[in-house]
Amino acid sequence: MSVRRVVPDIRSEAMEDSRDFYGLLGLEEVMNMGWVMTLASPSNPTAQVIFMSRDETAPVQPDMSVEVDDVDAVYAAVVDSGAQIVHPLQDEEWGVRRFFVLDPNGCVVNVLSHR
Repeated sequence: MSVRRVVPDIRSEAMEDSRDFYGLLGLEEVMNMGWVMTLASPSNPTAQVIFMSRDETAPVQPDMSVEVDDVDAVYAAVVDSGAQIVHPLQDEEWGVRRFFVLDPNGCVVNVLSHR
């Protein structure tokens, strides 16, 4: 298993203002679905920040996202560890397969792979 990127997920009711502010730091909008927006560095595309007003299909919002190369293998390892799954493994219509798990600090981690 390898990690492709780790991204903070920021709860926001100020999506446009956030885009404008982080644009001052050199980040550009690379994805916007209305409820979730990703900004990235044009020179380093894995340097990203995600802003969410809510999560479209999950009961909670994640605190961070970790993209891995094999989400099914990670899911199996996390379940075997006894960690608490707070959103089941599923395919999403926007092209990812993901699940949410609580870390030891109570943070919700969105673990995903692109399909």
